[in-house]
Amino acid sequence: MRHEDLFYVLALLKVEGVGDIVAKKLLSICPEPSEIFKSKASRLNSIDGIGSVLIKNLKDKTVFEKAEAELQFLEKNQIDVSFFLDENYPDKLKHCVDGPVLLFSKGNIQLKNRKIISIVGTRQISSYGMNFCKNLIGDLAPLDPVIVSGFAYGVDIVAHQTALEHNLQTVGIVAHGLNQIYPKVHKKYVHRMEKNGGFMTEFWSTSNPEKENFVRRNRIVAGISEATIIIESADKGGSMITANLANDYNRDVFAVPGRVGDFYSQGCNTLIKTQKANLLTGATDLIFNLNWDIKTETKPIQKQLFVELNSEEQKIYDFLLAREKEMLDIIALECDFPVFKISSILLNMELKGVIRPLPGKLYEAI
Repeated sequence: MRHEDLFYVLALLKVEGVGDIVAKKLLSICPEPSEIFKSKASRLNSIDGIGSVLIKNLKDKTVFEKAEAELQFLEKNQIDVSFFLDENYPDKLKHCVDGPVLLFSKGNIQLKNRKIISIVGTRQISSYGMNFCKNLIGDLAPLDPVIVSGFAYGVDIVAHQTALEHNLQTVGIVAHGLNQIYPKVHKKYVHRMEKNGGFMTEFWSTSNPEKENFVRRNRIVAGISEATIIIESADKGGSMITANLANDYNRDVFAVPGRVGDFYSQGCNTLIKTQKANLLTGATDLIFNLNWDIKTETKPIQKQLFVELNSEEQKIYDFLLAREKEMLDIIALECDFPVFKISSILLNMELKGVIRPLPGKLYEAI
């Protein structure tokens, strides 16, 4: 984006009454951002949703001072800017009517043609939720997805940490300007994240982590990815807002079931019960529902002389050889494995090229 255009778009976003939707309407009529401030009232008044009050606000000259100050901050701190019509703007976010006009980012973020998933949940993560999150990302690691979250306490930071451990790109969507880090205790992760991923925000350097900002940033978390995963959540809170936004954007939503009565499983159980989320018991569920391809060599097992199966994998493979094909739940029952565990075992076997998934959550030996 040209320097001059960025200046006028920044100024536009500082005009009182101009949000992302209104700004996009104005920019659709005036492709040159500077035109908006020069256009006659009669021309602007013809745009749906643009009234006399907003036209008057466009005459406020102080917005240019604010835009210049922010532009200097961006340049000084080498912050990247993505305009919603630019090639480098996240593809899926372009289809969200209320997606940010501008996104500010720092780090080494590469989202083009990537599998992107958002993982969110309570700040009061349990050992159950932590283990599930770590196992899920570990099992998905061979597919090299981008892990997106909100860099908050609990589920968010566990997702980021685990992605780093598996050398996966991870992006934190923050609710403040890129002149600060919140919470400060997470500053120790910044350098590693910026090497393979980084941070994104729509908020200016003058924005602090106010409560309402977290709600606004949730739409980016939901809109930027092809699926949103809720690990643990109470019946109300930011994770539930993110899940509802993802549904509004026609994205896939997955929720991890928990015990009836557990406070931080109520939200996930409600999403599943009301069919607002797919039940998630492991990586295989996600891969199957998203129709992700697993690129593995599917040579017959007798030709793969050096494929090593552990005792659990061998038990499942022998069972599938005898049955030809079987459903995941039946495999778990007959082989005496809990469903959450067998999902990861089956994924590892797929990656070894000894079984393959079929429609209807069926599996067969190769």
